[in-house]
Amino acid sequence: MIAGLPFAFGAPAILFGLLALPVIWWLLRLTPPRPQAEPFAPLAILARVLKPEETPARSPWWLTALRLLIAALVILALAEPVLNPRDRALSSGGPLALIIDNGWASAPDWQARTLAAETLIEEAGNLDIPVSVVFTANRRHEATPTTFERARDQLRAAKPQPLRPERSAAVTALTAALGQTRPGTVAYITDGIETVDAADALNRLSALEAAAIRIIGADEANALALTGADNGAEALSLTASRLDTAAAQNFGLTASDSKGREIAAGEIRFEAGEPEATGTISAPFEIRNDIARLDVTGVDTAASVRLLDESFRRRRVALISGEAADIAQPLLSPLYYIKRALSPYADLIEAGNEEMSASIPKLLAQSPAVIVMSDIGTLPEDISKSLDEWIDRGGTLVRFAGPRLAAAPSGSQLLPVLLRKGERELGGALSWIEPQPLADYPATGPFAGLPTPRDVTVRRQVLAEPSSDLAARTWASLADGTPLVTATDRGAGRIVLFHVTAEASWSNLPISGHFVDMLRRVVQLSRAVAGGGEAGSGILPPWRLLDADGALLPASGDARPLDLTAGNAVQAGPDNPPGLYGGEDGFVALNLFSPGEALTPINIPEFEVPVTRSAITGDNAIDFRPWLFAAALVALLADTLIVLILNGAFRRRSLKPASAAAMVIIAGFSLSVFAAPGTGYAQDAQPGDIDLLESLDRTRLAYVITGDDDTDTISKLGLDSLSRYLSSRTALEPGPSIGVDIETAPLALYPLIYWPMSEDADIPSPGAISRIDAYMKSGGTVLFDTRDRIVDLGSGSSALTMRLQQILANLDIPPLEPVPADHVLTKSFFLLDTFPGRYSDGPLWVEALPDTDNPAERPARTGDGVSSILITGNDMAAAWAVDDQGFPMFATIPADPWQREYAFRAGVNIVMYMLTGNYKADQVHIPALLERLGQ
Repeated sequence: MIAGLPFAFGAPAILFGLLALPVIWWLLRLTPPRPQAEPFAPLAILARVLKPEETPARSPWWLTALRLLIAALVILALAEPVLNPRDRALSSGGPLALIIDNGWASAPDWQARTLAAETLIEEAGNLDIPVSVVFTANRRHEATPTTFERARDQLRAAKPQPLRPERSAAVTALTAALGQTRPGTVAYITDGIETVDAADALNRLSALEAAAIRIIGADEANALALTGADNGAEALSLTASRLDTAAAQNFGLTASDSKGREIAAGEIRFEAGEPEATGTISAPFEIRNDIARLDVTGVDTAASVRLLDESFRRRRVALISGEAADIAQPLLSPLYYIKRALSPYADLIEAGNEEMSASIPKLLAQSPAVIVMSDIGTLPEDISKSLDEWIDRGGTLVRFAGPRLAAAPSGSQLLPVLLRKGERELGGALSWIEPQPLADYPATGPFAGLPTPRDVTVRRQVLAEPSSDLAARTWASLADGTPLVTATDRGAGRIVLFHVTAEASWSNLPISGHFVDMLRRVVQLSRAVAGGGEAGSGILPPWRLLDADGALLPASGDARPLDLTAGNAVQAGPDNPPGLYGGEDGFVALNLFSPGEALTPINIPEFEVPVTRSAITGDNAIDFRPWLFAAALVALLADTLIVLILNGAFRRRSLKPASAAAMVIIAGFSLSVFAAPGTGYAQDAQPGDIDLLESLDRTRLAYVITGDDDTDTISKLGLDSLSRYLSSRTALEPGPSIGVDIETAPLALYPLIYWPMSEDADIPSPGAISRIDAYMKSGGTVLFDTRDRIVDLGSGSSALTMRLQQILANLDIPPLEPVPADHVLTKSFFLLDTFPGRYSDGPLWVEALPDTDNPAERPARTGDGVSSILITGNDMAAAWAVDDQGFPMFATIPADPWQREYAFRAGVNIVMYMLTGNYKADQVHIPALLERLGQ
């Protein structure tokens, strides 16, 4: 073991070759290198000197050590050393039976799974044994043992499915394909999640009588699934289940509409040791009604997606009244206040015919979730039966009392409680009881959490007959204990009764804001009704289906229509994969997991044969042979070079001084080229030169980095948006904006620097103020933005304005004035008379022009007449800033749709003014400008 990792040799017997190293040492010492030849001038003298040949007794020790190292590297390489070697424990006594879970949980690590499976197939090919492959989430199986090439093709053609594994069917197909043949090794690459048929499938694997069983991936399984979603009264709650419960985890939640736009977000947190958790998405009711899809951020599987259908959408509410509305007195209409209360939250439909026998069936045909009846007394028998069936399917019937209901016979089947005949008048001439206020709502009722309105009183009401279950059916009551709102469940639906009228004749409840909250709670508790719409019942064709990665794609393949005629809940499976069934006009969402389900680890039983458990690591074995052979080759080249040097192969006459100097110069130039690829001048380069060259390629707008992350982000997004606007409207194509540190950045690169004030930013150092002062005096312009709607620079009305005054106190700035009507800024590109941002109140201050009757005597100014300082309080960057999807990040104040456009135009004029100077002030343009103004 090396650092906790397995290490092995493929041919360990070759390591005995290391014992030969001492013999190699002895031989190398007896075989020294060739003697070095030394030239000597007096050859005649040497010719007369008879000298015996001399040979060194031994080679240098370091050369011998190098050659021993070469021999050792070759021996180690031939021994095939491998770090983290693969387990080559396949049995050759029969075919390899390979079972692979390719359900939804295999999608995130599918490549690692296929790599592990391909490694097993290659080992089977080396042993020349057939391979049988089955995939547990496939509908059809080709389990007949085949060659390893064919098995590899099957593996490469397979892909994860958005389904749960059906292991029992896969084992059945494998058993039938093997027949009487006993497999050598059964390898099961599992996703580690328990299913209803997992125990049966694994037990039947024992009947195959394999020589060995390998379980791969069970101990490292990690999956997450959304198991439910509920659109509550205040937030959307989700339930999720996970497999690995060791540590606490946080996951983000994203809600998207039907067009794929992210409209809300939330979070779900798992505590350590907890397999299930609940997350919430807090958003207004209108936004939650538009949610069509919920995703777990960073987890891309079919189970981490929750599709929503009409049951989570805006409810359809039908309105029926017992009397016609008086057009001359709409406030007395029985449905007026109901429509005003529900229209922002529901789709309202009204009976087009006062004859209930004709209007109510038409309303039921439109599958409303709620029907509101105002003072309906007696209903025809056939209509009552139709309404009763509609309620049993999940409809919510909301009734309001009135004279007709009070006079109707008792014992109606469409009331939550039994009523007394007539009504009770409170505070009348014959009553000693004063009008009653509302009591506090029950803590377990649907109105729990709503504040009790103390100004709402009831003057008249219908009374319920006392009964043992009256308290359980009471949602709201008066201070004297008499019920105000009662309800009862009927089948899958509900009946709710308000014991007062829907208009203000019996109570001032309908004209209070509390009436809206109560009706909204009732409608939110309703549900979509099956049986009346295209996607409510019947047989629905597949429309869009999820793939294993959670992507919603057009329906294809073997998916069958969704049969809802039986009225039972349908589970996702091979015939009905998760997705949307129906059509664009109406659909039903089928999710992989139903509410209440949970993920549990797979239970591996005990087998009679040896079982090997391993992780899905793929082929992460590291073979050291190439590295060792490469090292031996490098050492051999070094040895050859050393021998050549010792034998004088590189000895030449000394170079002349001029040639040596030329080679030094060429070498120096070459080193400079290699030191700075692409420039060739690295020896003269200074720190920041590369950034400087990149900043010179295009005009860029700059902003001061204040240190306040929120302020700097708004500045970045605002200037980038203004740059894109400039590219679309002008010939200027600025590059992305750049944040500058006024302490160190080269300010002269930027024609305009935007400086927003921030209370959290530090006061610039004197050195930074000095650099800004030099930048402004050399022709640069700084646009200060206090972002607080200042009108008077000297007022000091806010902390941001005072921060600006502190900075300006250390700058040598000229006199300032609001932009005059004839200033170049008003006509540098667009014709403007104001310079708004997010606010429109504050003026734009510029350097004041000296008053003189003779323009020729006006003193010269730097920067081609461009003001070196601009000051505004209108928060321009916030008006320009848009998010990644192109939506404005901040609303304008006031909310004028044209104000943002004028803010962009003001930004264009400021940039053009910086770049063109007083060009637009030339008199030659005045006639053309007057002609455009119609003068």
